[in-house]
Amino acid sequence: MNLPEVKLWLCLKGRQLDGFQFRKQHPIGPYILDFYCSRARLAVEVDGASHENDGRIVHDERRDRWLAAQGIHTHRVSARAVMDGPEYVVEAIGRLLRERTPG
Repeated sequence: MNLPEVKLWLCLKGRQLDGFQFRKQHPIGPYILDFYCSRARLAVEVDGASHENDGRIVHDERRDRWLAAQGIHTHRVSARAVMDGPEYVVEAIGRLLRERTPG
C-alpha cells in the first residue's frame, strides 16, 4: 500500500467507522479493491496522479461498471484528499455506509 492508502487504512481498520468492517487489498473477480466493505457493498479506491491519464481513466470506468453490475458501489477519493484531510474522507465514507445499509 502507498502512504495515502496506509493513512486511510488506519482510520478504517478494526471496525472504527460505525462498526463497519473493511478489508484492504480485497480481490473481487479480475480486480483488487483498495478497501471493501461487504455489508455495504462499497469499494473505496484511493486514486493518485496515475489515475488522471486517459488510459487509466478508461480502465477505471470499465472497472467501476463491472463492479456496479455486481452490485458494488465504487467511491473514489484522491490521494491528495487523504493526505490533506483524512477526517473529511472518512466522514464522506461514513455517510455512504449509512446510505447503503438499511437500519
